[in-house]
Amino acid sequence: MDADLMARVLTGRRTLARRDTWTREELLAFQQHRLAAVRAHALHRSPFYRRQLTGRETAPLNDLPPVSKAALMAQFDDVLTTRDIRLADVERHLRDLTTIDGDPGRPLHRRWWTAATAGTTGRRGVFLWDRAEWGAVLVSYARATHWAGVRAGLLAPVKTAVVSSLVPTHQSAVVGASLRSRTVPTVRLDARTPLGEIVAALNSFQPRLLVGYPSVLRPLAQAQLQGVLDIRPEAVMSASEVLTDRAARDMQRAWSTLPNDVYAATETAGISSPCRLGNRHLYEDLVIAEPVRADGTPVEDGTAGDHLLVTVLFARTLPLIRYELTDRVALSPEPCRCGLPFRVLASIEGRQDDVLLLPGPDTPVAVHPIVFHAVLDNADVTQWQVEQHHDHILLRVVPATDRLDVTGLREQLTADLLSAGTRVPVRVETVPLIPRTALGKAPLIRRMP
Repeated sequence: MDADLMARVLTGRRTLARRDTWTREELLAFQQHRLAAVRAHALHRSPFYRRQLTGRETAPLNDLPPVSKAALMAQFDDVLTTRDIRLADVERHLRDLTTIDGDPGRPLHRRWWTAATAGTTGRRGVFLWDRAEWGAVLVSYARATHWAGVRAGLLAPVKTAVVSSLVPTHQSAVVGASLRSRTVPTVRLDARTPLGEIVAALNSFQPRLLVGYPSVLRPLAQAQLQGVLDIRPEAVMSASEVLTDRAARDMQRAWSTLPNDVYAATETAGISSPCRLGNRHLYEDLVIAEPVRADGTPVEDGTAGDHLLVTVLFARTLPLIRYELTDRVALSPEPCRCGLPFRVLASIEGRQDDVLLLPGPDTPVAVHPIVFHAVLDNADVTQWQVEQHHDHILLRVVPATDRLDVTGLREQLTADLLSAGTRVPVRVETVPLIPRTALGKAPLIRRMP
C-alpha cells in the first residue's frame, strides 16, 4: 500500500469515527451538502447527467430518473466526468489484469482503480475511482472493522485473512491488494480451495480479522468446533452472500463472537454493517439508499423494496445518482439505542433476481427465497442450494449427518411450494460440496437465465 493511500485510510477512519458522534440533524445537513455537490459536478461534467438533470436542477432527489446498469454501460463514456479515459481503456486494463500480470492493486495509468461485477444479474458492470474516491472506498470498509471493535494503527497491525475471490477484477481483490501493508498484513485465499488447505493456511497465519463468504465461513466454523481449525479472530466479517441465522449461530459458537454481516456492492463499496448492539446501520454519510417498488415508488419503512436506488456521495469520476441495485432491502422505522445517527436496516432479503418465477395455475408465480429458507435453514444440512430448471427444482444439500431424511425434505419443500401457488417437481441431490461460481461464491438460489 502506498503511503498516500495509507494516510488517507488512517485519516478517513478518524473522520468517520467523529461522524459517529453527530446528531441526526448534523448528519442530514452534511448529506444534503454532499448531494448538492455531486449533482452540480455531474451536471457540469457528465454529458449523460446533463441530459438527466437539465430542467431538474432543484428537483428533490426522489423526482430524478433512476439509472440502470444497462443504461450506465450503454452510455459509459458520456457518464464519465473526465475526457481522459474511455470504456475501452478500462476494459483493456481489466483484461490485462486477468491475462497478464494479475496484480489487482495496479491502477490504470497510475490514476484510476478499477473493478467489474460478475454479471450474475444478467449484465456485467465496470466501475472506476480516482485516488480520492478509492481512499473513500477503503475507508468505507475500515468503518466495519472499527464498529466491530478491532483496534488498528501503526502500532496495532490488523492481520487479516480474506477467503473469497482471487479474480483480479473483483473489488474484494483490489481492496485487499490496496490495503496490504505492515499495518494490514493480509493473506487472501480462494474460496474454491479445498477446505483442508484453507484451514492449514489460517492456522499458520492466525488472523485478527477473518473475512469471507458465509458459504465458506460456516464450514470453517464447523472445523473450529471439531478442533481442526484453531484460530481466535477478534472479529468475523461475512459479506457478498446471504448470512442465515443458523450459519451465524455456528460462527458465534466457534469464535465466541457474532459475525458482522457487512452489506456492500462493487458500485458503492460499504453500505452498512452492525453496531455494537448488532443492528445494521446505513452509511448515510457515504451513500443515500432508497428502497422502491418495481414502479419506482418508495416503500413504507419495514417493507422490503423490489429494488434499491443508491446515490454515492463520494463518486465524481463515474457519478452514480439513483443507480439501481436489484437488492431487496427494508429500512427500520425505529432508531437504534447505540447512539449512532444512522438509520437501521430492518432486513436484507437478497436480490430481486433471487425471486423465482415458477408455473402457476394461470400465470407464473413469484416465489420468494423465504419459502426455501423456512424449510432449509433448520434442516439437518451444512449447506444447500436451490437451482431452477425448465421442468423442476433441483435442491443440492450437504448432509450434516447420515440421518438426513431426503424424502421428508423433498415432501416438505414440495408442500410449501404448493402453498405458494406452484406445483413443480422437486429433486434432492446430496453432494459433498456445493458448486461455486468463478468468483468462489456459492449462491443459495440459482435462477434459470
